[in-house]
Amino acid sequence: MSRRRRIYEGKAKVLYEGPEPGTLIQHFKDDATAFNNKKHDVIDGKGVLNNRISEYIFQKLNEIGVPTHFIKRLNMREQLIREVEIIPLEVVVRNVAAGSLSSRLGIEEGTQLPRSIIEFYYKNDQLNDPMVSEEHITAFGWATTQEIDDIIALAIRVNDFLSGLFLGVGIRLVDFKMECGRLWENDMMRIVVADEISPDSCRLWDIKSNDKLDKDRFRRDMGGLVEAYSEVARRLGIMSENERLQSGGPVLVKSEPEE
Repeated sequence: MSRRRRIYEGKAKVLYEGPEPGTLIQHFKDDATAFNNKKHDVIDGKGVLNNRISEYIFQKLNEIGVPTHFIKRLNMREQLIREVEIIPLEVVVRNVAAGSLSSRLGIEEGTQLPRSIIEFYYKNDQLNDPMVSEEHITAFGWATTQEIDDIIALAIRVNDFLSGLFLGVGIRLVDFKMECGRLWENDMMRIVVADEISPDSCRLWDIKSNDKLDKDRFRRDMGGLVEAYSEVARRLGIMSENERLQSGGPVLVKSEPEE
């Protein structure tokens, strides 16, 4: 069997050439990073959990008509995805004050925002992913006005879906980061949701206790990251113990049949 060609390696994932033209294989690593890789560790089982949680969310988004790059999961750590041209923006949707929003504006963490806020950040680690406006985005050619409108529409739909999904299992969606890409199909192009949606890219708090079930546990040296991610997966009913044993990852109890 020929060795797969590596296309790109990021902080938490590796992209390999896919089996068919226009496809890639997305591999989830166990690396945990924060503050643009200034803080780094390897946490056993993290990649397995993010793969399965992101798969579950992207499948559901596909089912409700939100276009994504996701095709199918291949194994415990890999997904088959459509190759897209990533737009160099991180789209952050905030429902509750936390993280940089609280520190920038002096708003107490946990404050419910009067409405959901959408922010854009330029994807550039050397610049620490600075916040940018729509004026910056169009002036520097990162996206067109129409593409921004499409991205905002997707962000609103994803936020509505995720808020309801997590609320149903006793979790508050504080905020999340989303990335988008241009998917070319012959001469037609459309904007789709790409990358991943997992506890790495969401702030998730238990409704009753406000316990953090996301990457803030790593950012803030709270410990228990895999246990928190496992709890999210357990509530969503994602993995069986047999799958856990095969992967060597954390135990996840399946509470409902997988579709």
